[in-house]
Amino acid sequence: MSKRNVFLVTACAVGIVVALLLPWLPARAVAAGLVAVVTLVLILRGFGNSRVESAREATHRTEDRSAEIFAFGELFEATMGGMREGLLAVNKDMRVVASNAAAHRLFNPARNPLNGQRLTDLTRNPAIYDAFLDALKGSERSGVKIQTHGPERLIFDLRVVPLGSANGTESETALGALGVFIDVTRIERLEQVRQEFLSNVSHELRTPLTAILAFVETLESGAIEDHEASHRFLHIIRKNASRMQDLIDDILELSAIEAGNVQVRAEEVELHPIVNDVVSSLAAKSAAEGIAVTNAVSLDATVYADARRLEQMLTNLVDNAIKFNRADGHVTIKYESGSSANVRSSGAGRPSAVVGRTDRIIVEDTGEGIPSQHWERLFERFYRVDRARSRDMGGTGLGLAIVKHLARAHDGEVTVSSELGKGSTFIIELPAAQ
Repeated sequence: MSKRNVFLVTACAVGIVVALLLPWLPARAVAAGLVAVVTLVLILRGFGNSRVESAREATHRTEDRSAEIFAFGELFEATMGGMREGLLAVNKDMRVVASNAAAHRLFNPARNPLNGQRLTDLTRNPAIYDAFLDALKGSERSGVKIQTHGPERLIFDLRVVPLGSANGTESETALGALGVFIDVTRIERLEQVRQEFLSNVSHELRTPLTAILAFVETLESGAIEDHEASHRFLHIIRKNASRMQDLIDDILELSAIEAGNVQVRAEEVELHPIVNDVVSSLAAKSAAEGIAVTNAVSLDATVYADARRLEQMLTNLVDNAIKFNRADGHVTIKYESGSSANVRSSGAGRPSAVVGRTDRIIVEDTGEGIPSQHWERLFERFYRVDRARSRDMGGTGLGLAIVKHLARAHDGEVTVSSELGKGSTFIIELPAAQ
């Protein structure tokens, strides 16, 4: 307690004593009482000021710490360390003087420090070296494509700028160079997928369109008078037009699913009637091909799914099983409850990603089988094991891709296993109803 507070406490005590010992002196008693009250107020104010001063000191300490945290050096290091882009600064001798964690992962996975090493010790890529060399000569380089050839192929967009110069002008030799490595691997892959998609769509549409135009020209040149030939040509035109329509419908359907515009309303549904509807809708095709389709699902089987979307998935799988079967072959649809599959995944060649209790809908065929090297890409858009045969059978190349995306929309997965000469097995795994 400060001296001022000690004095005030003493004065308060004296005033109270006077008021108690001299009650017959009203004026003095009143004066003593006033002294006591004023003294108490002053003491309380003093304590209040002390608390305010303590709070102010704490605030100042916090502000000082904030200033330390956000000091230029610490802020710069935190910013560089948190960046996804790799930053690498070299001096005029091409030695690294500064780098961040992203650059360290790019150039030196062995965790040796980059600083102090020469650029040629970090990489043998001539594009990187030339870009830094040009920057040291005073020229800014941007848009340099860099590819790595390690366990994972990565693509970077490199920009290198000069740092300072001996005479303070940009045209003079720089004292250093700063390179920024921007990871554009995902963007490049998406662009490649887009280009492949456009190329595949163009090719798929060109084939039936060419046939349609050719037969129309034949009819216009006089073949329409030949009734037998004209009917045959019109049948071919209709077939190719239907193929184009199916392709466009599948493209629109797949685009809507991938964009998240297709809502899946899952509920507990009976599986046997759905499979019956699928078998009935494909009865004419299976009879024409001589394929027997069997619904081996138990009458009491239920799954947690959107009934309409589940029927769409099964229709695509059973349709494929009929088309790519052998003469007098069989297709069987089965159901297993409360199990978890461990077959090769359709998308990434890994065990099924569905966790917990799952229901499995199995479509087996007795076809020729699918070589294992095709399993990982089988559910990609327009991917075909036998392109010529698939087109002859009227497939669009999008059916299995639609199945994959609809299964994942249910938080499930579709997988495939096959044995050459014995047939293939497609499995839709769906999370079981809790």
